[in-house]
Amino acid sequence: METLGIDIGGSAIKGAIVNTATGKIIAERFRIETSQPASVKETVAIVKQVVNHFHWKGKIGFGFPAVVQNGVVKTASNIDKEFIGVNANKLFKKATGCKVSVLNDADVAGYAELCFGKVKGFKGVAIFLTIGTGIGSALFNKGKLIPNTELGHIFMKHGLTAEKFASDAVRKNEELDWDKWGMRFNDYLLYLEKLFYPDMFILGGGASKRFDNFSKQLTINTPVSPAKLLNDAGIIGAALLT
Repeated sequence: METLGIDIGGSAIKGAIVNTATGKIIAERFRIETSQPASVKETVAIVKQVVNHFHWKGKIGFGFPAVVQNGVVKTASNIDKEFIGVNANKLFKKATGCKVSVLNDADVAGYAELCFGKVKGFKGVAIFLTIGTGIGSALFNKGKLIPNTELGHIFMKHGLTAEKFASDAVRKNEELDWDKWGMRFNDYLLYLEKLFYPDMFILGGGASKRFDNFSKQLTINTPVSPAKLLNDAGIIGAALLT
């Protein structure tokens, strides 16, 4: 079965057609950069462009960078605050004329790893992190997803949220080299390790593709590895959870 997966990020929206039986992307993904933050109007307009690019009429799954409960957006960290309270299911259904499902972006990316990646068949406690404009999270226990954890928004000892201290956007904005940023990210993982004592960390998002650049700075005891699906996990998971 084929489904269109759309990953709405803090700086870009990307989509691709996914074979949900195999978890494979079967058409080259299409990406459009957005304003930071993008308004509701701009987001809808770009989503329409992505759908039209694929001439799509079927089901669409969305990964959205916020807490989403029953289709309603509850938070707005890296998106326009006008999204709060919006029923995203109704918004994108009206815009596209398609059946849609909107869920938290890190949750759908983590679900893709659960089905086709590093978490497949894993029965321990696993924390999946997306490292990009912000930091998203998905928590698994015995193969089950615990949704909307938002571990990128926890406060650390220096008074900043984790994503204001160690996201990939912070690395770029502060012009940190990979070693310095890696030490910051290690501090964050150490904090999560003390809070949850997980059996595994899996890293997704844009920075996961550069894992070798900062892995030597990671001193935690918990095993850490890049996601098997890397930066495509969001698109694939969004398609799987329609």
